[in-house]
Amino acid sequence: MMNMTLIILIMFMIGNMIFVSQYKHLLIVLMSLEFMVLSIFFFLMLYLMMIEYHFFMLMVFLVFSVCEGALGLSILVSMIRTHGNDYFQSFNLI
Repeated sequence: MMNMTLIILIMFMIGNMIFVSQYKHLLIVLMSLEFMVLSIFFFLMLYLMMIEYHFFMLMVFLVFSVCEGALGLSILVSMIRTHGNDYFQSFNLI
């Protein structure tokens, strides 16, 4: 059980490092966010199995993570349509 928790923590840290270091493309940032959400899902599943609780909260978490992914993809498509690429340098907030 401790090995799985360590693997999930390493997954989250790798996703966090990619999120911090790769800020050039929006698609890579979105993929690292989804990787972190996946590791949090695994941790919640492991925790709920350990305390023998119902998995209803996992379904709620999956609904919110799918909504987050769809929102990120819609922002990506909108940015590609308006600017032609997904570089953060070409996106000016002013």
